[in-house]
This record gives sequence, structure tokens and C-alpha cells, in this order.
Amino acid sequence: MFDSYLRNVKDRVGEPIARRVNFLSPNLVSILGVLVALLSAYLGSQQIYFWGLAFWLLSRALDGLDGLLARLHNTQSDFGGYLDIILDFVAYAAVPLGFGLGAASQSVYVALAVLLSSFYVNSASWMFLAAILEKRAARDPETTTTIVMPVGLVGALESITIFSLFFVLPQYIFWIFIIFSALVFLTVIQRLIWAYKTL
Repeated sequence: MFDSYLRNVKDRVGEPIARRVNFLSPNLVSILGVLVALLSAYLGSQQIYFWGLAFWLLSRALDGLDGLLARLHNTQSDFGGYLDIILDFVAYAAVPLGFGLGAASQSVYVALAVLLSSFYVNSASWMFLAAILEKRAARDPETTTTIVMPVGLVGALESITIFSLFFVLPQYIFWIFIIFSALVFLTVIQRLIWAYKTL
């Protein structure tokens, strides 16, 4: 929901770092980011929450750095954008899966299934809409991402924050999964309404 505004803030904060690490390719940073996220998921499954949270936040910092590196050093590519989104999907699936496996509870498994299902439907809600907007040449000239990302209630900031709550409040993981699922489904409905009025 706040991603457009925060992207500018993130770029201002991250630019000095990106200028210093110009020896790293954006794709390598994307891969490092997902490896760190997988480590975070493993730590969550082992109930090592402090370090799991630290690595989760580091993985998201790396995820924000890859695109900034590409833009600053003029190395953007469609493949890089595609790789970034695929690896994001891996990260966002792995962390709740780690918590579900670590909880070893039937109710948490059900909540996890609902959450991952909401991600599946949400992906269709914005990916196909993005393709239609590209087809209609509805791209905002100020867009810095590889594809048009229609705004929704739940965006990157909200997802990072709620995933962080997995580590901070693991005793409430069932309810966090359920509430987050509801917010994601509301985002899908929001996009459907927007698409109905706009397309």
C-alpha cells in the first residue's frame, strides 16, 4: 500500500551502499537474498527466532538492493526483473512453510494452507492484471520496476512487517496466518473492483 512512497525512501537510503558494492551483479544479489531468506525459514522451523528475524530482514534488504544496483549502474534487464520476482516467490513461500513445519500442529498446517492459497490467488490477481496493463500500454513513465505492479492493500512493506511478526510472536502463528490470509484476499477483491472499473 505504501510501496510507491517507500521505494523512493529506500533508494535514497540504499544508494550510498549500492555505489560501494558496484562489483556485485544485481542477479547475484537477488540470489544471495533468497539464500538468506531460506536460512531464515530454516531458523524459523528450528525456533531460533532472533536470528531468523535478522536474516529475514537482511534478505529483504538484499531484495531492495538488486534493483537499485541495476538502475544505478545501468544494468537493468528483463531477465533480472523476472529472476527477482521468481526468487521473491521462493522467499515468501519458504518462511511461512518453515514456521508451519516447525509448529507440527494440525491447526497451523490448515492455516498455512489457507495462507499459501491466498498467495496463489493474489499472484494471479496482479500478474494477469499487469499483463493486461502492459498490453494496453498503461505503464506509468515513473515506474521503476520491470512490470506494472497494481497497488493493493497488502504490498511489500506490509508483507515484510507481518512476516517479521512470525518471528516476534511465534506463539500466535495460527492467528497471524489467518489474519494475513484475510488481508491478502481483501487485496484480491480490491484489485478485482479496480479492474472492473478501469478495464
